[in-house]
Amino acid sequence: MPRAIRMLFAAGGTGGHLFPGVAVAETARRDAGAEILFVGTRHGMEKDMIPRLGFALQLIPAEQLRGRNWRGVLHSLWAAFRALGVAWRVVSDFAPDLIFSIGGYASAPIVVVGWLRRIPCILLEPNSIPGMTNRWLGRLATKICVGFPQTATFFPARQVVCTGNPVRWNSSRASDADSPLSASQRPNTLLIFGGSAGARRLNQTLPQALALLGPLCERMRIVHQTGKAEQAGVSAMYASLRVRAEVVPFIDNMQAMYQATDLVVCRAGATTIAELTLLGKPAILVPYPYAVDDHQRVNAEILVNAGAARMILDAELTPERMRDELHALITNRAQLAAMSQAASKIGRPDATAAVVRECLACLPPEVRAQQEVAWQ
Repeated sequence: MPRAIRMLFAAGGTGGHLFPGVAVAETARRDAGAEILFVGTRHGMEKDMIPRLGFALQLIPAEQLRGRNWRGVLHSLWAAFRALGVAWRVVSDFAPDLIFSIGGYASAPIVVVGWLRRIPCILLEPNSIPGMTNRWLGRLATKICVGFPQTATFFPARQVVCTGNPVRWNSSRASDADSPLSASQRPNTLLIFGGSAGARRLNQTLPQALALLGPLCERMRIVHQTGKAEQAGVSAMYASLRVRAEVVPFIDNMQAMYQATDLVVCRAGATTIAELTLLGKPAILVPYPYAVDDHQRVNAEILVNAGAARMILDAELTPERMRDELHALITNRAQLAAMSQAASKIGRPDATAAVVRECLACLPPEVRAQQEVAWQ
C-alpha cells in the first residue's frame, strides 16, 4: 500500500491568499488521499477557518514587511529570522513531498526552506500583477501557476503555466426552473461585498446609492456582506434610509448566493474575478486603490475589456455615480445577459484540476511511482 502524498500549503492572510489553496487542498485530499498541512500566521483568517475545514494547521511568526516604518521593518525582519527557524522545524517534522505557496506572510520562509532542502515548490500567482514576495519567490519555485496570461511576463518563461485561479466549487448554475418565478418575473437580486472582511467604501456608499434609486430599489432583493466589524452600522444606515436589505457579516455558502444573483458590486481581487467568471456573473467593480501595484485595477480592466463588467475607480465612487450605473444595468436584462455570457467566456472551470495536475508533475519520480491514484 503506497503512502499518501504529503503536501504542505503556505497560504493565508486574506481570503484571496487562502481560498485558492483550500480549493487545491480539498481536491488533492479527495482525489488522491493526500495528507495536507497548512502553514499560516496568527494574523490571518486561516487560524480560524483551516481547522474548521478539517485541515491541520501550524502557525509561524512571520509578519508584513512592505509599507512599515523603520521600527516596523526591524521587527518584521526579526520575525522573519525566527520564522525561518520555525519553518525549518515544521518542514522537518512533516517531511512534505511538495510545497504549495500562494503568498501571504508565511510563504517566504516556507518556500526558502523548501528550496534549501530541494523539495519541489509550486507557486500560485492569482493576480494580474504579482506582489513583491511572489516575484522574489518565483526564482526559487519549481513551477509557477498564474491566473492571467499577462502575469507570465513577470516570471521565467520555462517555469510558468497559465492554469487560471482555483475556485472551491464548480460552474453549475441554478436554472430558472428551480425558481417558482420566471426570469422575467422574479425581482433582480443585487449582491454587494468587499471581500471576506468587507470594504468600508462600499459599506458607506451603497446604502446611499440604493436610496437614490427610489421605487426601483423597492422591487429588488439586496444582499450586502459587510464584514463583522461594520454589520451593525450598515444595518442602521439602511434602516435610516428606509431601504430594505439583508445585511450579513459573512456569507458561508457563496456559490448559492452567486447563483441567486443578477448583478454583483464588489472589489476586484483575483479570487472574486475567478468566481465571477466561473459562474458568469455581471459586475460593477470598484478596485481597492491601495492594492500592491494597483493590481486590482488591472484585474478589473480584464473583465471590462471583455464586456463582462463595469468599473468605478474608488476615487470616483459617489452615491450618484453608483446609482447611475445600477439603474443602467438593473433596468436592462438584455445587457445583464450579454455581460454574463462575456464573463463565462473567460472563466476557467478547469483551473483547480489544472493546478493539481501541475503539482503531480512536479513530484519526484520515486514518489509518483508509488501512487496508485492518478490526479485527473
